Amino acid sequence: MTFDYKLDGKAYKVEVVKKNNKNTYIKIKEDMTIYVTTNYLSTKRYIKDILNDERDFLRKALHKACKQKEKDSNFYYLGKKYDIILVPFDNIEIEEDKLYVKSMSKLEKWLKDETSRIFKERVEYYYNLFEEDIPFPIIKIRSMKTRWGVNNRRDNSITLNSKLIRYSTREIDYVIVHELSHFVHFDHSKAFWNTVEYYMKDYKKAVKALKQ
Repeated sequence: MTFDYKLDGKAYKVEVVKKNNKNTYIKIKEDMTIYVTTNYLSTKRYIKDILNDERDFLRKALHKACKQKEKDSNFYYLGKKYDIILVPFDNIEIEEDKLYVKSMSKLEKWLKDETSRIFKERVEYYYNLFEEDIPFPIIKIRSMKTRWGVNNRRDNSITLNSKLIRYSTREIDYVIVHELSHFVHFDHSKAFWNTVEYYMKDYKKAVKALKQ
C-alpha cells in the first residue's frame, strides 16, 4: 500500500508493509519516503491517525533525512564542503572551497587514499595516548549504513565507516576513541563513557554533530 501524506504543506510518499506483528513502526528512508511496518489488519485510516499523532517525530526525522540527503549529494572532506572543478592536469589541488581534479575516478581514488591515511594516523595518535594495555588494532574501513565504528575483540580490529571522512577530525577522533575504549570496557557502562571522556573531553559535541 502506498499513499501521499501531507505535513506542513508538503506531500510525502508513504510506503506501507504489512506483516504479522502487533505494533506499528515508522522510519524515514534515504529518499524521504515514510516507511511504515504494521499489522495485516491495519487500515489506511488507522495508519494516517498514527502519522498525525507522530507529527513531531516525523518533522525531526524528515529534517535529519533532508540534511543527510543534501550532504550525500555534495562533496565534503574533513567537515568542509567543496565544489568539484574538472581540469586537464593530473595533480589534485584544493583552493579555499574548490577542489580541482582531472576526473571523478581520480577523485574517488584520492579520497580512498586520504581516508586510509588519515584514519591510520588518528588511530596511531590516540592509541599512543591510552594508558591502559590495549592491543594495536587492525584497522578496517568500509561504508556502513547504521554505525560509525565497530570493535571486534576476537581479531583485535576496529572498523571505521568510510563516510567519516566527510566530517571534521573531531568526529573522526571521537569514533576512534570510542572504539579503542571498547578494548578497556566492552559495553556502554559509566566506566566506558568515563574512559571516552578521559581521552576526549568534548566528545559530546562530536556525538551531537554525528547525529545531526
